[in-house]
This record gives sequence, structure tokens and C-alpha cells, in this order.
Amino acid sequence: MSIGTLEHFRWLRGMVATLVLLNALDGVLTIVWIESGHFTETNPLMDLLISTDPVLFISVKLLLVYLGIVLLWRHRNKALAVISIFFCFSAYCYAMSVHFNALNTMLLAG
Repeated sequence: MSIGTLEHFRWLRGMVATLVLLNALDGVLTIVWIESGHFTETNPLMDLLISTDPVLFISVKLLLVYLGIVLLWRHRNKALAVISIFFCFSAYCYAMSVHFNALNTMLLAG
């Protein structure tokens, strides 16, 4: 399957839509874990935002990732953009596994 076919864009669009949802879920779960004291934010900018205002944190997080996704989508005919979308998707799948592992640990502990 070559890059640029309708079939290619169909599954890539699905992956991009899933990225938007995973980003939102990651943001919400991050707030929950930080507010509960189970996690700390390792990104200094995002740590400042979440400690200042969780709504500001989630707004900036959603906006930055959305802008990155728009940039990659505009260049979806290029292999590097497609590889980057796969990389981002994989990173968010990993983040979700961390969230779910923490939830599992918390549920088993108490």
C-alpha cells in the first residue's frame, strides 16, 4: 500500500482521531493521579501549569498536541510524518499502560 491512497488515509485518520482521544484521557488521568498524590509531573512546564491551574494544564496539553497532530496531518503524504504519527500513537499507548498499571496496583493494594 503506497502513501497517499484513500485506504491509507482512512486508517491514518483513525489513528489520528485515536491520538486526540488518548491525549485527552492522558490529561485527565494525569490530573487525577497528581491530585491524589500518586504521581508527579516530570515535565517542568506542565508541572508548573498543573500546580497553578489544572484547567490551564489540560487546555495547554490539548492545544499543543492538537497543533502537532495538525502539522503531521498536513504532511501525511511524507513518510516521516506517518512515522511520527505511529511514534506518537505508540507513546500514548505506553502512557495508557502506565495509567492502567497504576490503577491496577492501587485497586489491588486497597
